[in-house]
Amino acid sequence: MPTERFQFTGEGGHQLSAALELPDGEAVAFALFAHCFTCGKDALAAKRIAVALAAKGIAVLRFDFTGLGSSEGDFANSTFSSNVADLVRAADHLRSVRKAPSVLIGHSLGGAAILAAAGQIPEARAVVTIAAPSDPAHVTGLFKEHIDKIRSQGEVEVSLAGRPFRIRREFLDDIAEHELMKDVTGLHKPLLVMHSPVDDTVGIDNATKIFVAAKHPKSFVSLDHADHLLTKPTDALYAADVIAAWASRYIDAAGPEKTMDLPEDPRRVVVQETRKSKFNQIITVGLHRLVADEPVAAGGADAGPGPYDFLLAGLGACTSMTMRLYADRKSLPLERVTVTLKHSKIYAKDCEECETREGMLDQIERDITMDGALDAEQRKKLMEIADKCPVHRTLTSEIRIVTKAID
Repeated sequence: MPTERFQFTGEGGHQLSAALELPDGEAVAFALFAHCFTCGKDALAAKRIAVALAAKGIAVLRFDFTGLGSSEGDFANSTFSSNVADLVRAADHLRSVRKAPSVLIGHSLGGAAILAAAGQIPEARAVVTIAAPSDPAHVTGLFKEHIDKIRSQGEVEVSLAGRPFRIRREFLDDIAEHELMKDVTGLHKPLLVMHSPVDDTVGIDNATKIFVAAKHPKSFVSLDHADHLLTKPTDALYAADVIAAWASRYIDAAGPEKTMDLPEDPRRVVVQETRKSKFNQIITVGLHRLVADEPVAAGGADAGPGPYDFLLAGLGACTSMTMRLYADRKSLPLERVTVTLKHSKIYAKDCEECETREGMLDQIERDITMDGALDAEQRKKLMEIADKCPVHRTLTSEIRIVTKAID
């Protein structure tokens, strides 16, 4: 999926650096993403969520606020109000070159800014906040020991996340004057509030205040166990999955997955590089889209399962389906099957039943749990059936792979 990089003019006349994550086809909708305080558009959470949404057909524009990242200007001259104005400018630019954003997403203080800007972006049909404060002034808690000095001296350099930033009295005055709850009450747009109950930077009570103040339709999703910055890839990808599913109710449904022509074989598997990271791939199976990657330790970005993960998943799914088919046919009291698999390499000499005696062999360990009031004979028969699943037979038989280059 391509990334389009460009600049647009912010409220203060500075050139702001932006990145537009585009789907690998026609976009279902366009979204505008506001990053957290002092973070930047390339913060892990912002980038991962944007890329994941693009994979689901939603194009996402993210940009560096004034004085951050690659954007021009002095951060010390920026305020909460100027950030809100820059978001409106970003929406204006997107409207002029592509299409106005129908989804607005904000992380941390960016969430508060999105709530404040939403009323000035008429095309926005869905608003999402992630770990957002209910009061923009909450951010001053990050440098509370300097507030008196900032007010007396007018400007002070503070350290935030190990980096120096200059904070001015005007920033404090501006952020103190903004009544965000009035914006939330008058939002009149569907709102999704996402927050972690263990967020120790912006407490969960902030989500409660935003949710209570908002009018319906509104939804809340807990980002359980996630930290404030969503540093774990799985937390960011989960957030993107939920946003895409929730927003689909409010954005135009006519997208690439609705209009794309099916191949002659609807179950044909197509794998293509996304170029988002070294190993990132998009997998298309009919109307289904999956992401494959490698772990960080192997040089990937861990944005999806690896090739062997998919191999094991195929065997596990086939095993469970085959056992279910047999159990239902024989009216066995099988309630649920759980298949756990692991792939490894072993020395051939350590495998007594293997024909190969030298070098290394692939070994798949498959553990099967069967829930239900099954007797010993029924369990034994089901285990025999597990070895007869089609994928198991394929993996243990001679396989011929025909490869050819296509111009």
